[in-house]
Amino acid sequence: MRVYLPCTLPALAAAVKAGEMGPAPLTGYAVTPALTEWYASGDTEELEYVALTEAARASLRLLAAAGGEAPPRRVVVAVEVPDREVSAGVGIEERGRVRLAEPVPLAKVAAVHVDDHDAVADVEAAIAALPASDAGDDDAKFTVDGAEAHELMWYATQEIPDLLGT
Repeated sequence: MRVYLPCTLPALAAAVKAGEMGPAPLTGYAVTPALTEWYASGDTEELEYVALTEAARASLRLLAAAGGEAPPRRVVVAVEVPDREVSAGVGIEERGRVRLAEPVPLAKVAAVHVDDHDAVADVEAAIAALPASDAGDDDAKFTVDGAEAHELMWYATQEIPDLLGT
């Protein structure tokens, strides 16, 4: 199963150093039965895009929690894991949310998706607007959604060192 793990650039660097995505448990996003039922008209590619988008939103929250210690670029790590290692969330807010009980070896990383440098200003604005957005401010929600206007760039696993500047 393809699982999209929200991340940050410093966390990705730490994972490369450790040789695995962790520590467990890990929260990710995937095409779950609940997501498939909710998004009934989509094909697999569309559903995977929805899961990727959810992971990008979670990455934005990780950036906000980092308090400016991480470069303002959303990061999503796509991993391939056996279905038996994935447990799906429950409830309407967790349609695509999954849990991985074990760290994921880097050998299971399929690709990394990262904001281009052109997205930085919009990501910074979205991070600043998150508290007001969560409180229901429509203008702040619009600002947060503005980060999603930027498509994440795709990087092959062999490009990770270049992406990290190592």
